[in-house]
Amino acid sequence: MEQIEFSDFKKLQMKVGEIKKVERVLNTKNLYKLQVDLGVEQRQIVSSLVPFYSEEELLNQKIIVLVNLKPTKFCGEASDGMLLCAEKDNECVLLTVQKEIELGVSIT
Repeated sequence: MEQIEFSDFKKLQMKVGEIKKVERVLNTKNLYKLQVDLGVEQRQIVSSLVPFYSEEELLNQKIIVLVNLKPTKFCGEASDGMLLCAEKDNECVLLTVQKEIELGVSIT
């Protein structure tokens, strides 16, 4: 495993967000288009969570979002951030918060 300096880790900006809307991306097998509330702003994030979560399971989940990732497009849909998940043996688990906390709070 490659090790990084603490200064590299500090470049990552992660915040608490809440999924406010979930839609399937048309003509794709695994993609959801999510509207995420980060407190002071809304972001659209595209993520391949279809095999792991229903739309109902994702709605209103408080999650951890990497917010300073360069925006990109997946199947024509803009994605401005990345949800954090744990993956093992073809299983994907969304990282959430344990207690009630304000949206937009930074992860340190």
